[in-house]
Amino acid sequence: MKKRIMLLMAIVAASHFAFSQPREKEAPKGFDQVRAGIPTGKIDTIQYPSKTVGTSRKALIYTPPGYSAKKKYPVLYLLHGIGGDEKEWLRGAQPQVILDNLYADGNIEPMIVVMPNGRAMKDDRAVGNVFEQAKVEAFATFEKDLLTDLIPFIEKKYPVLKDRENRAIAGLSMGGGQSLNFGLGNLDRFAWVGGFSSAPNTKRPELLVPDPEAAKKQLKLLWISCGDNDNLISFSKRTHDYLYEHKVPHVYYIEPGVHDFKVWKNGLYMFSQFLFKPVDPSQFSKYTLLGTPAATNVRSARYPQLLPDSRAVFRLKAPDAQRVQLDLGKKYDMTKDAEGFWTVTTDSLGEGFHYYSLVIDGLAVADPASETFYGMGRMASGIEVPFPGSGYYALKDVPHGDIRIKRYFSTVSNSWRQFYLYTPPGYDANPNEKYPTLYLLHGGGEDQRGWATQGKTDLILDNLIAAQQAKPMLVVMLDGNMGGAGGPAGFNENVLRAFENELKQAVIPFVEANYHAAPGAPNRALAGLSMGGLQTLYAGIKNTDLFSALGVFSSGWFANNPTLSDPQYAFMKDNAATINANLKHLWISMGGQEDIAHENCRVMMKKFDELGVKYQYSEYPGGHTWPVWRHNLYSFAPLLFQ
Repeated sequence: MKKRIMLLMAIVAASHFAFSQPREKEAPKGFDQVRAGIPTGKIDTIQYPSKTVGTSRKALIYTPPGYSAKKKYPVLYLLHGIGGDEKEWLRGAQPQVILDNLYADGNIEPMIVVMPNGRAMKDDRAVGNVFEQAKVEAFATFEKDLLTDLIPFIEKKYPVLKDRENRAIAGLSMGGGQSLNFGLGNLDRFAWVGGFSSAPNTKRPELLVPDPEAAKKQLKLLWISCGDNDNLISFSKRTHDYLYEHKVPHVYYIEPGVHDFKVWKNGLYMFSQFLFKPVDPSQFSKYTLLGTPAATNVRSARYPQLLPDSRAVFRLKAPDAQRVQLDLGKKYDMTKDAEGFWTVTTDSLGEGFHYYSLVIDGLAVADPASETFYGMGRMASGIEVPFPGSGYYALKDVPHGDIRIKRYFSTVSNSWRQFYLYTPPGYDANPNEKYPTLYLLHGGGEDQRGWATQGKTDLILDNLIAAQQAKPMLVVMLDGNMGGAGGPAGFNENVLRAFENELKQAVIPFVEANYHAAPGAPNRALAGLSMGGLQTLYAGIKNTDLFSALGVFSSGWFANNPTLSDPQYAFMKDNAATINANLKHLWISMGGQEDIAHENCRVMMKKFDELGVKYQYSEYPGGHTWPVWRHNLYSFAPLLFQ
C-alpha cells in the first residue's frame, strides 16, 4: 500500500513539473512587498577581471534561499537600461523580494541571478550624457565582456550549471535590446531569452533570427514584453511580427503601462516562473494582458486589438446605447461597463481581412476606430488578422510601385468613370519601356478600390517583382459596376455585355493611349473575383484574341441558371480549339468547401472537361474572402507574360 501511495505521489509531482508554467497572467498584489517569516536569498557585490575593458568590473549577485555550495544552480543574467548600472534593478525593483516571494510559493526554480553593468568601458558610471556615442557603443562591447569575462568568472567562482539549457539572459530597455541581441546571437550559450520594453538598440528581426528553424530547435523560451503606452513598443512589435510570420514560438506580453519599473517588475515576475523547467510552447499565446492594435485601425486607435491566438477585442464608448453588437459575419453581444464602454472578445478569427460593423440599437454603422472600406455594398469597417505566411503582402524594404487614381470619360456608358492603376517600380524612370497589363476585377458590393485597398495589390506585386518571380506589369483595377445597363446586379446578360463593351471599347484603348502599355494579346491578361470572375469568363472567353491569360477566382457559371450559362457553354463548345490555342492560361482558383462559389465552380469545370476546354485549377483554404483572393493574385501573377 505504501509503495502505491508513493508511486501516485511521484506521478502527481511529475505531471505538475511537466506543466508548471504560471497560472496567472500578471503579478498579484503584494508580489513585490517584503513578506515576513519566509526564507530569503542574499544580494552581494562582486568584482571580476575584465580583459575586454582592461579593468576590474562590478556586478551584483543574488543567491537563492537555502543556497549551498554543494548544489549546482542555473543562472539568469539580468541587464539594466541606458541610464542605469549594476544597481538599477536593486534600486528600482528590489528583485530579491520578488524572487524570495516566488520561492516561498514554490513558483520558481532555485537560480543564481547576476546583475552586471552593461556599459563595458572603464568609466562605466551612469553620469553625464548617457546617450553620448562612446557610452552607447559600450553597451554593444558588453557582449564580449559578458561571454569571455563575466560568465567564465561566475562559472569558476560559483557552483553553477554550465550548459546553455541552464543559462538565461533578460533585461529592461537598453538591457532588453542587449538580451535579445546577445541571447539570440549566441544560441549556443543561452536557451532562455527575455526582452522587457526593448530599446532601439535591438537589432532588426532578420538579423536577430536569421535562421528561424535553428531558433525553434534551440530556444526554450523567448519572451518579449512591453507596456501598451510605451513609445518604444514598435521595436518589440516588429520582432514579434517577424517571429510570428516565421512560426518561432515566443511569448508576446503586452500590459497596461509605460516605460517604467511597474512594467519591468511584472516582466521579471512572469518571466522567471518559466525558467529552467519544462514549458509548453503551445500555451505561450495565453500569456498577455492586452492585444496589439489592429493594423487596420485609424491612427492612434487602441481598439480593436488582436490577441496572439487571433481572437480580437472590440471596444466602443456609447453610454446612451441600450444594446450594442459586433457583426463579424457572426454577431456578438457586447457588454457595457460603468463608464459606458462596450466590449467583446471574439472567437479566434481566420487569417487576413474581415469586414465588420457595429450594430447600435439595431443600426449597423462603421466603427469610428477602424479604417473604412467599400464592401458589402456600403462603407464598412475592416480588421486585418495577421498569420504565418502573410509575408507575401508585407511592406518590405524593396523598390515600390505606385497606385494611381485616374478618371476617364466613357463614351460607352456616357459617364465619367474611374480606375486605380498600379505602375511597377521604375515606371517613370523608363518612359520608353512598354509594360504588359493585367486588368483586375472586384466582386459584388465592391468597386475599383477593392483590389487596391483590401487586396494589397501593390504590395503583392512589389514583392513578387523584387524577388524576380513576376514580370513588371501594369495592373488596372477598374469599376465593374455597370448599374445603368440593365440594373445594378452584375449577374445578367445585359450587365455582362455592358461590361464587355466598357472593357474593350473604353478602358483598354484609354490605358494603351495614355500609359506605357504594350499592345496585343500576349501583353494583356484579365482576372477577377466572384462577380469579377463571371465578367472575366464572359468578356475573356469570347475575346481570346485580346488576352493571353484569364484568371477566375471564386467564381463559375451558375449551375442553376441555364439561361445565362448554356449560351456560354455553347460558344465554348463551338470554339474550344480557338480558346485552347489562344490562352496560355485559363487559371481557375477557389477557396475550400466553405467558399460559396465552390459548387458552381466544380460543376463548371466538369462541363469544361466535357467540352475539351483546357484549364488549370488551384485551391487555397478559406471561404469567399479576401485572404483567398490575395493568394490567388500572388499565385496567378507569376504565370503572366512569361
